[in-house]
Amino acid sequence: MDAAELVALLRGRRVAVLTGAGMSTDSGIPDYRGPDSPPSNPMTIGQFTCDPAFRQRYWARNHLGWRHMDATQPNAGHRALAQLEQAGVVRGLITQNVDLLHTKAGSRAVVNLHGSYAQVICLNCGHRMSRAALAELLEQANPGFARRAQRLGGIAVAPDADAVVDDTASFRVVDCMRCGGMLKPDIVYFGENVPKDRVAQAFSMVNDADALLVAGSSLTVYSGYRFVRRAATAGIPVAIVNRGPTRGDELATIKVDSGCSETLTLLADELICARKSALTAGNRAQIT
Repeated sequence: MDAAELVALLRGRRVAVLTGAGMSTDSGIPDYRGPDSPPSNPMTIGQFTCDPAFRQRYWARNHLGWRHMDATQPNAGHRALAQLEQAGVVRGLITQNVDLLHTKAGSRAVVNLHGSYAQVICLNCGHRMSRAALAELLEQANPGFARRAQRLGGIAVAPDADAVVDDTASFRVVDCMRCGGMLKPDIVYFGENVPKDRVAQAFSMVNDADALLVAGSSLTVYSGYRFVRRAATAGIPVAIVNRGPTRGDELATIKVDSGCSETLTLLADELICARKSALTAGNRAQIT
């Protein structure tokens, strides 16, 4: 299928969008499962909570990685979806990413399905704090760590704000300032469940739409795939834009094997133009 068929399917429809890591590759954040992705083992909640050495290693790497993710900017695909929302085409966006790039691009009706890198939560008392505030505490506990690690070479950042750095054995982890409990990025890790209210909000977006557009997701993880299943069961057309096969291909009305940035930019240009033409024609009809 080509982009012209994608435009034809979505023209005149209220669109809900589901995005995955492939949306952010053009911003410099690697995909876990894309055809060109390096081998990667995303962290599980069991590893984080049960292994102090693993948790120490994670926080040392995250102390570097979150800064790079915080500085990352949206790409053309993110901007195209924000423009489609502003034009009234996209009615809601569900993202499996934790990078906040959709919000940075200007999208407002966003469900961050797996949370975001920018918040931290205490697993004991539930206290939340910003990642920036925790960074100050970690820097006080580990003076000069970030500078030393950066001098050793480039830092590769993963989709969960992890970074590749080897010297982590001396890193001091900071606990909750209120109760001394374990702090964790407010991200849904493998083995955790997405909060029920967040899932309900996302399902509502799909139910209220005339079409579901999936962009940059292999749909391997059920937390995203379920929305494709819901749309297909309800008879809502599903369009998928992704490099390589996805778990939802058999349920898709249209599959475009292409990158997100170029395809979504074209889609936004065509759909916004079509919507403006329809509004103009409607205004003329009212006048006559």
